[in-house]
Amino acid sequence: MTTEQIQAMQQKELNKRLWDIANDLRGNMEASEFKNYILGLIFYRYLSAKTENYANNLLKEDGITYAEAWKDNELRDALEEELIKNIGYCIEPENLFSSLLALDKTGEFSVEDLQRAIKAIESSTLGQESEDDFDNLFDDMDLQNSRLGRTNEEKSKLLIKVMHNIAAIDFHFEDAEIDIIGDAYEYLISQFAATAGKKAGEFYTPQQVSEILARITTLGKDKVRSVYDPTCGSGSLLLRVGKKAKVFNYVGQELTSTTYNLARMNMLLHGVKYDRFDIKNVDTLTEPDAAGTSKYEIIVANPPYSAKWEAKPEWINDPRFSNYGKLAPKSKADFAFIQHMVYHLDDNGVMAVVLPHGVLFRGAAEGVIRKVLIEKYNYLDAVIGLPANIFFGTSIPTCILIFKKCREQEDNILFIDASNEFEKNKNQNRLTDANVEKIVNTYKNRETIDKYSYVAPMSEIEENDYNLNIPRYVDTFEEETEIDLDDIKRQLEEIDKEIELANKKLQVYFDELGV
Repeated sequence: MTTEQIQAMQQKELNKRLWDIANDLRGNMEASEFKNYILGLIFYRYLSAKTENYANNLLKEDGITYAEAWKDNELRDALEEELIKNIGYCIEPENLFSSLLALDKTGEFSVEDLQRAIKAIESSTLGQESEDDFDNLFDDMDLQNSRLGRTNEEKSKLLIKVMHNIAAIDFHFEDAEIDIIGDAYEYLISQFAATAGKKAGEFYTPQQVSEILARITTLGKDKVRSVYDPTCGSGSLLLRVGKKAKVFNYVGQELTSTTYNLARMNMLLHGVKYDRFDIKNVDTLTEPDAAGTSKYEIIVANPPYSAKWEAKPEWINDPRFSNYGKLAPKSKADFAFIQHMVYHLDDNGVMAVVLPHGVLFRGAAEGVIRKVLIEKYNYLDAVIGLPANIFFGTSIPTCILIFKKCREQEDNILFIDASNEFEKNKNQNRLTDANVEKIVNTYKNRETIDKYSYVAPMSEIEENDYNLNIPRYVDTFEEETEIDLDDIKRQLEEIDKEIELANKKLQVYFDELGV
């Protein structure tokens, strides 16, 4: 079974269950609200299963269960210490997801039990190395929200129903070929609240696009010291890199608090240990101390497109921006993100960023920055044009820019036009495995392919005044088939004769009928 088929199968299963769960909640609240409960409970189930499995493995030789061992004070202390040390948190047997489901069988479950269990997870990390990674992790799941029900009994009845539905999903957590948290969010938004999902594309990157970035940045690498995403959203790009190479340290920043929580959940849910990731809830551009002066081996990003930013004049002295002579315009932060990432890219590193096509040709300050990146530093390695309408929430075509500080091919830039390489779906276009393979192989082989790719010498880039608009380099023009006007004329004459003959026949019938 191909990756594409596995993804489709897992996605279909997830969507079916989410539909059932969302329908339970839909009458009570909007999707922009109930997504927080669904995702929070999915994550709670995962943390519980991980705790139970880890504890039972430790106790296998003793022949007792986690619940039985917890009753022994000595064993309990040892288990708690081991769990905190290795998975970063501890959930007591009575607070496990499965234990709360069991309470429902006797009619004893209450929303207060769920509240207690979730609070206990965060409390178990206090004073531990993992504290920051669990702090306020479930804040978006307000269990006192009156929309869940007017009384505790109504809230409890609704929540336990959702929990039973979640319990029935086979998530394949750590072996998943889909981004469970990101995919679940996108599906909920797209199905039940389109207006709430206008900016979903800003933090969620389609799997096939993530695949391209991950494969290109890890070419020739099986181990990666660090991977960084300054606008990490739900963390899908970071995690995809981790599927292609062993990553020792994941670093990300995310401005939106809710999405920041999703990213931390996603890291843990995909088996990334708490001490191997550092996700911060900050504004990447205006809080440079969050990333410090660290340099990263791989940088991947899908920043918010043409977002506004402060662009304060004094920031021209910021080491991230000071070597370009210009700041990115206030109305478009695209190049500010590029400059920030280039600053944090290690000398042997690779950087891949998804941006709107405007960065390729817009002038003024952006044109100056683009010229410095190419002419002075020679960091730009490739430009890859993607199809329109492949991102949720925006139909604009986008491109991938690849940067390297130490390039193997210093005298050219590779252009790939994959804008027509996609599978048309009902709501969105989609890159297939074959489309992805073609892009990656073309980049790897660095070859010119008619109407698809072109290796442009630096002299040609200079002649075009550092305008990178892809049609300047990749000619995809298809000549129209010549039309034989004489033949068309003959066809029209024959049609006229046929019409005349048909009219005569009709007239005969009309005469017989006396019409």
